[in-house]
Amino acid sequence: MSDHLSKQFDLELENIRTRILQMGGLVERQVLAAVDAFSSGNLDEMQQVIGSDREVDALEVGIDEDCTLLIARRQPTARDLRLVMAISRIVTDLERVGDKASKIARMSQKLHQAGSQRIPRLSDVHHCGRLASDMLQGSLDSLARMDIDAARQVIGADKAIDAAFNAILRQLITYMMEDPRTISEALDIIWIAKAIERVGDHATNIAENVIYIVSGIDIRHSAVAASKTDEA
Repeated sequence: MSDHLSKQFDLELENIRTRILQMGGLVERQVLAAVDAFSSGNLDEMQQVIGSDREVDALEVGIDEDCTLLIARRQPTARDLRLVMAISRIVTDLERVGDKASKIARMSQKLHQAGSQRIPRLSDVHHCGRLASDMLQGSLDSLARMDIDAARQVIGADKAIDAAFNAILRQLITYMMEDPRTISEALDIIWIAKAIERVGDHATNIAENVIYIVSGIDIRHSAVAASKTDEA
């Protein structure tokens, strides 16, 4: 590849990288706003989160198209191809995080509009949401800096969200057992908590892709491979 083509390729890659970080910032704000709206009952904030999902979808389509064109025109190899492929996967994860934020907002709307509130807005849900948002921010920071250590910290943090989700589940099961009238509301809150837990999973996926970009090692299924080896 000539110096001119190499510089052009680098510029196109940098443009894609900038836009994916822009998309990441948007979905991070969506998650925070959705979780805050669940706690506050702010209907306007819920609607803003739901409305911004279209912008996330448009960014996903645009970045995916740019990645496809870049591969077709420049035919990248080795680390550059790895970067483009990983970015395509990260874009998918970010779009799904946007979907989860929208789901949290929609379910919060449903709860608020239902009127009678038998279960207090659990502080653990807000705490879990903050953990997920921190993980997402950490994964995006690791992507911006191509920092493997930061990516590993994100992956390690996923256990805290799983523990928080399980604590919420136990609380809600107690409410449902003590008062069957809370069942419908409790189930809606469980869906919200599950959506938050999935945000943590997608942040983990992004961090794993950062490790893949930098090191060339795909760790996504390493735990599965290890368990199979143990069983053998």
